[in-house]
Amino acid sequence: MSVRLARRMTAVSAAGQGVRALLLIGGLLLLAACSSLDAQNAPDTGAAQKPLALEDTLTPAQRKEHERLVASYGGSYDDPKLQALIQNTVTRLVAASERPDLRYRVTILNSPAVNAFALPNGSLYVTRGLLALANDTSELASVLSHEMAHVIANHAAIREDQMKQAVLVSRVISDVVNDSDLGALALERSRLSLASFSRAQELEADAIGVGISARAGFDPYGASRFLTDMGRQASLRSTDIGRSSTPDATDFLASHPATPERISIAIANAREYASPDKPGERDRDIYLAAIDGMVYGDDPKEGFIRGRRFFHPKLGFTFTAPEHFTLENTPQAVLGATPDGREALRLDAVRVTGDQSLAQYLSSGWIDGVEINSVESLVLNGFPAATAVARGDQWSFRMFAIRFGTDVYRMIFAARELTPEVDAAFREAADTFRRVSIEEAEKVKPLRVRVVSVGLTDNIDKLAARMDVPDKPLERFLIINGLDRADKLSYGQKVKIIGD
Repeated sequence: MSVRLARRMTAVSAAGQGVRALLLIGGLLLLAACSSLDAQNAPDTGAAQKPLALEDTLTPAQRKEHERLVASYGGSYDDPKLQALIQNTVTRLVAASERPDLRYRVTILNSPAVNAFALPNGSLYVTRGLLALANDTSELASVLSHEMAHVIANHAAIREDQMKQAVLVSRVISDVVNDSDLGALALERSRLSLASFSRAQELEADAIGVGISARAGFDPYGASRFLTDMGRQASLRSTDIGRSSTPDATDFLASHPATPERISIAIANAREYASPDKPGERDRDIYLAAIDGMVYGDDPKEGFIRGRRFFHPKLGFTFTAPEHFTLENTPQAVLGATPDGREALRLDAVRVTGDQSLAQYLSSGWIDGVEINSVESLVLNGFPAATAVARGDQWSFRMFAIRFGTDVYRMIFAARELTPEVDAAFREAADTFRRVSIEEAEKVKPLRVRVVSVGLTDNIDKLAARMDVPDKPLERFLIINGLDRADKLSYGQKVKIIGD
């Protein structure tokens, strides 16, 4: 939950944004999304030209889009040595690509999400979450070349034309037939066909990207290794937040190839350029040196999670979720769920006018099924608050509205069965919402990627035990290092652990 969110709060209407958000918790799957760019609009540059700062090359509209995008991912992450490595990698890839006349500039996004994408003006974006997952420069190159491939294949223009046609069809049906539901259905079916088309785009970009990476001298098998680690990360994440491994319509996998398919095709593509026993450069030590010390997970300035506790030193509050909950911090809200998916929570912020009491707000209709006789005013750790129960067909909700300074935070708990025991646990969790002292805030330090050398007596279990993560240290150690449980470590080998 970002500082920006609390400063730009607006009231959220009915179940459309309140209840559905709870039912879709965990919909952010950790696979790299691809927002393609149009090669025709990228600036033409020569190799001898001195790169300009990104902001100096943008139109006012482009600058606004860049700022909006960067803000939505927690801002940019400033690390000169890491930035230099990425830009050098991009330079090599561009020279080996089918369009060496194009120029790209890279922004590192201060987000733990695993993501990379590009914009029509030639701007590439990678999150530090993606950088933490990669294990060598060839894996990074596979991601960057994949995004460049979308430029070369001109996917953006194709997608834009298809979407315009889909919107036009829906409008014709809605206006002429006077049936908005039918129009919406037509648009949804068109979007599904677009999603199917994008699978072909992704595979095409994979093939082009592997070729670019191989011609630049990088190990072309970096793509298959990184896709494998992304799949493992996604599986771990899905169990963390109590979701089924089968993606729904909101997931990245719903409109992209399944990871096993992409891996097998990526390996086949790589074999066209190199044999597995004679791959290209990986530059593992150089890459690990560049990411050593990089912030890992949530940045404290955006709030962070430690086990069941959410802590936001900038906004000045903390709370602890009920037992067995796993939390996730997003720019819009703090989300949580139990492993079986039968209980969930959402913490977000809204603007409530001073002339409306919190009890009145809970009864105002922003969520359906409120039991009016359950509405009560109370005080939580010195803060005015109100609580109520709402019931739907499949879920019941225990809601809290807490006035914290000039802001109001909504803590919404959901349960398939709101038994007295479950309700009591929700109330106890709400009672942990409290102010953070200045002394507490000053002690907060982010977790970081730490690159260490394997010692004589070290093994996977010992190194995994040094991981400063809330749970599953062994699984997380294996994933971030691209290792299998049966792998043997060698003396002096560089590996990543997470620590402060």
